[in-house]
Amino acid sequence: MTAPRTVLLTGAAGGVGTLMRELLPPYGYELRLLDVAPVPEAPDAIVADLADRAALREAVRGVDAIVHLAGISLEADFEKIMAANIAGTHHLYEAAREEGVRRVVFASSNHAVGFTRRPREGEPPVPVDTPHRPDTFYGLSKCFGEDLAQLYWDLHGIETVSLRIGSCFPEPTSVRMLSMWLSPADCARLLHAALTAEDVAHTVVYGSSANTRAWWDLSTARALGYAPEDDSEVYAEKIVAEKGLPAEGSPDDLYVGGHFCADPPRWPH
Repeated sequence: MTAPRTVLLTGAAGGVGTLMRELLPPYGYELRLLDVAPVPEAPDAIVADLADRAALREAVRGVDAIVHLAGISLEADFEKIMAANIAGTHHLYEAAREEGVRRVVFASSNHAVGFTRRPREGEPPVPVDTPHRPDTFYGLSKCFGEDLAQLYWDLHGIETVSLRIGSCFPEPTSVRMLSMWLSPADCARLLHAALTAEDVAHTVVYGSSANTRAWWDLSTARALGYAPEDDSEVYAEKIVAEKGLPAEGSPDDLYVGGHFCADPPRWPH
């Protein structure tokens, strides 16, 4: 697929969106920014809620692809998750359908499979076709988004790469993140691969760096052309010394979703 020139980046004021505003343009993208809050240092950004269907349709008009990061990124009451992550994602796909946008990159999450047991040393990594096992209403909304993406491919021919993002921060901050970390540079590499790969239909991939302690099978991401370069292991000694290993039998020890399975952080921060 020829690299899209103009990409709508939703959630542009959020944590990952802020990082990608800097890291995606060097790949040749012209970004159109959208967020419910003003985007710092971007006076031309579109300020709109995902409930505003007219504004969404205007935002997607003329773009070559969409990177959809917007929504609630932690646990919240179901009504709030429903409005932002479920109805909002549906509104975005409808706008894409109405305006003829043929490629979406959807920010799914590891929390769509959060109650999956984490692999132990010597066990195979978690495959992308493992059944949905959300750990929160937030994770449930990401299951919906993946299924919605499949529906819009089957019904309307809109291609989507659903990225089950781990933890995208400049550095990992916990022992669990040593397995889930997606460096900002690798996130940009993964988004570029997802935007440019041929014939993706609806493809689900895990989003992590080439971590020594990785839990996930990255084969579908690599098939898109993703070649991660970073490894959280350079931070491991310091983090383990500071945090200690998870207690045996604790959610962080047992599950991909870690503490989200028992005591999830709530929105807003």
